[in-house]
Amino acid sequence: MKDMRRLFLLPLMLLAGCEDQPVANGYGSTTPRYDRPIDSKSNLDRAVVPVRIGELGRNFAACNAQGEVRERATNGAMPVRAAPYEQAQQKGQLPPGSTFFICSRSMDQRWFGVVYDTAGQASRSCGVSSPVGQRRDYDGPCDSGWVASAQVRLISGVQTPPVQASDNVAKVK
Repeated sequence: MKDMRRLFLLPLMLLAGCEDQPVANGYGSTTPRYDRPIDSKSNLDRAVVPVRIGELGRNFAACNAQGEVRERATNGAMPVRAAPYEQAQQKGQLPPGSTFFICSRSMDQRWFGVVYDTAGQASRSCGVSSPVGQRRDYDGPCDSGWVASAQVRLISGVQTPPVQASDNVAKVK
């Protein structure tokens, strides 16, 4: 029985005799610390997230709403970003009173994916007032980007062009 106790206590005594060894550089790891230079930019400023159109399907306009820059929310022009976050590169800006199509939203609802013409207006020439066959990235003639939803005043939905009556539809007399 004494031998069993000794066998049990031997590892405990060996551990008690171990002494704390100092860790190199005081970091708690053998991997050297990485210090990012203060002027170094992150990869977030180079990311681009395209604006998606046709999110509601082919029975609705490619962009389902219109918005306007809220004058009180901005000090001057509202920045248009390449991706839905503050660190993203600024692609352009929209002055107060500008209108645009709202085509998509970020997952957290803090950013709208917008389409607008070069004059900063929601124009039919952008090609998002009519339905599209499938969801896709916007690649039309107008500018697109991401704006902070807190700086946007919703105007209305997008008016779709009237549907032409076809020959196979019964006409009302």
